[in-house]
Amino acid sequence: LRGFDIKEHTLATFGGAGPQHAVAMARSLGIRRIAIHRYAGILSAYGMGLADVVVERQQPAAGNLNRESLSRFSTTLQRLCREAEEDLEKQGFSAAKISFTCYLNLRYQGTDTALMVAAPDLNVKDFDFAGNFAELYQQEFGFTLEQRAIVVDDLRVRAVAYSAGLKSHKLVSATAVVVPKRYVSAYFAAGWLETPVFRLEKLAAGHQISGPALIMHDTATILIEPGAQAEITASGDIVIDVGQGGKAVTALELDPVKLSIFSNLFMSIAEQMGRTLQKTAISTNIKERLDFSCALFDANGELIANAPHLPVHLGAMSEAVKAQIRLNQGKFSVGDVLVANHPAAGGSHLPDITVITPVIKNNKVIFFVASRGHHADIGGISPGSMPPFSRSLREEGAAISSFKLVQGGVFQEDGITRLLLAPGALTPDPGAPEISGSRCLADNLSDLKAQVSANQKGIDLVLEMVEHYSLAVVQAYMGFVQNSAESAVRRVLKELAQSVNREAQVESVKAVIQAEDFMDDGTRIALQLTIDCATGCAVFDFAGTGLQVWGNTNAPLAVTNSAILYSLRCLIKEELPLNHGVLVPIEIKVEPGSLLDPDPEAAVVGGNVLTSQRVVDVILKAFGVAAASQGCMNNLTFGDESFGYYETIGGGAGAGPNWVGQSGVHTHMTNTRITDPEILERRYPVLLRRFSLRQDSGGRGLNHGGDGLVREIEFLAPLNAAILSERRVFAPYGLNGGADGARGENIFIRADGRKVNLGSKNEIKAAPGDCLSIKTPGGGGYGSSA
Repeated sequence: LRGFDIKEHTLATFGGAGPQHAVAMARSLGIRRIAIHRYAGILSAYGMGLADVVVERQQPAAGNLNRESLSRFSTTLQRLCREAEEDLEKQGFSAAKISFTCYLNLRYQGTDTALMVAAPDLNVKDFDFAGNFAELYQQEFGFTLEQRAIVVDDLRVRAVAYSAGLKSHKLVSATAVVVPKRYVSAYFAAGWLETPVFRLEKLAAGHQISGPALIMHDTATILIEPGAQAEITASGDIVIDVGQGGKAVTALELDPVKLSIFSNLFMSIAEQMGRTLQKTAISTNIKERLDFSCALFDANGELIANAPHLPVHLGAMSEAVKAQIRLNQGKFSVGDVLVANHPAAGGSHLPDITVITPVIKNNKVIFFVASRGHHADIGGISPGSMPPFSRSLREEGAAISSFKLVQGGVFQEDGITRLLLAPGALTPDPGAPEISGSRCLADNLSDLKAQVSANQKGIDLVLEMVEHYSLAVVQAYMGFVQNSAESAVRRVLKELAQSVNREAQVESVKAVIQAEDFMDDGTRIALQLTIDCATGCAVFDFAGTGLQVWGNTNAPLAVTNSAILYSLRCLIKEELPLNHGVLVPIEIKVEPGSLLDPDPEAAVVGGNVLTSQRVVDVILKAFGVAAASQGCMNNLTFGDESFGYYETIGGGAGAGPNWVGQSGVHTHMTNTRITDPEILERRYPVLLRRFSLRQDSGGRGLNHGGDGLVREIEFLAPLNAAILSERRVFAPYGLNGGADGARGENIFIRADGRKVNLGSKNEIKAAPGDCLSIKTPGGGGYGSSA
């Protein structure tokens, strides 16, 4: 029961012995009320006796819904009904006791989310399946896709034979005080007590029995402990008031149990937003790869809680919310939804589009909810919008600082369409490639609508929470959750500072740690970490980091914030949601114009997916807790002017003092899935030739690093393909004597067998029969194995 207070719920008890322990169990959990069915000891069998008999028949259809196909489907459904009826007649049911429901399992073309639509009778030819499907889709997801055909996946018939078995029990009302059958001596916490014994079948509706007492039945024994009171219901069931338990949250003082409940409740809201987004999205990127994040923010844009989605998104999303508050001067109305992706407005890179919705109560913004999803294409110089050679932001696609995607409840499709296609009107720099608008506009629009729908789910849950607990209580515990995270970080940093000074045999009020690493182009990432031993405050100073580059590995400041937030959260042992409290004791210093704080129009598409990983490696190296992981997301894109596909590929994780590195996984700043081979090959003109672990690519050591992966894709049509990766020059380092992990390799294999090393970043024109082989880096080892 994630995020729910069990004290506010009823304990349902069944089994022969369960009712003997129900009161004690309820009291230990703080639950006030217990429900025990009259036939608790044989509840499963009783339920089977009440159940109707159901037979279902199903047949694949795989055709579009139209008048002609519906006539054909009607014939098939009638045959399925006859088959189901014959099955039930063999079980002894007459035709008069059998009813039928016919279903079509429908989805919009190009989507994977199907809904079952039922016809009220067997006359399916005249039933408006399309209209009912659109209505159901609107209710479920908040929008429809009227321009798309409706696909019938399968036909289904449900035949129900009504059971003449057991009936529910009804009692007459009590007219006299109940008299116990006898008394026995029973032992309770207070000692031996004279305890009355009652037979359940002698009790009438409304009879009340105070504990201590025993209620005997042929299939169960019910123990009413002292202080509890049982009442017999009209249906013969037993309801027990245990006499003590939880109460609704009304106080504003900190309660540790309530703190855990609210921590989980805040996270649960973000998780349910994520499930809605995955279910309603169309693109492979969001629906299959789960390249999205959802989170809840306070009225100032500070992170309260997130679902366990992508760390690189979560720290940066707070900056995006704050940017919208600033740009809109805090003026929001019910029905407004904003969208942005510009790095200057808290974006990480342009394909990650953030949809932000204010939660408004009594004309006041009380929270924000936001979802960030990676869109497979938003224009730019390369299909997939992850160009390896972009030199400026304008070459990477549509850049949106602030736009009301929904205004007054109306989706602004024309306005967002213009913004997504705008890059196509740009004049490229001399000698630079042509710039395109979005190549997947329909998917962009559908996924943006899905993000709006996910945010609406979050709003509904937030308002439900506020209604249940009151705004004052919710805001109080929001603060407590953030304070708890702040305290946890201060404790970790104090312990680290004391450990560093002990090892250095230095007595000081501060501890200073330094670490560095280098990008494949030689750009330095430098960190000096200064920790106050008394307060647990820390300064992350990246002075000495290289200048921004004439390329796209520049990382917006929000990405560095994300890397620090994630790294600190990894050091906290308590179960806490990632939130703003983690950064309260932290000061971040980054030189403007450096790799980690580039100019607003600098290219940044690689900074989010490559540099972010290297920043995490440097921070964990400074802390001395883990060897380098693959330090990369191995970004692969391919497509043409009609589509763009994008995926990230896992590798080896770095080892630590008490663990070996995991093999073939995504690490640190990303947490996406790989596209299923069946979906990849069905939707795109490629074949997956190999996908396996890269044996012995992890660094050796006392604890060895994880192995990377090998992924080989054959192209079946002329396509543009690009790889954007790191750790092809500088290997993932080992720590404390551990060996380095293997560097990655990107090999282009032509149809005639010729091979070309693409380096860490490149773009190719692939012909049918050409292959791309990607070998991802292993993780560094930890400790000497000697």
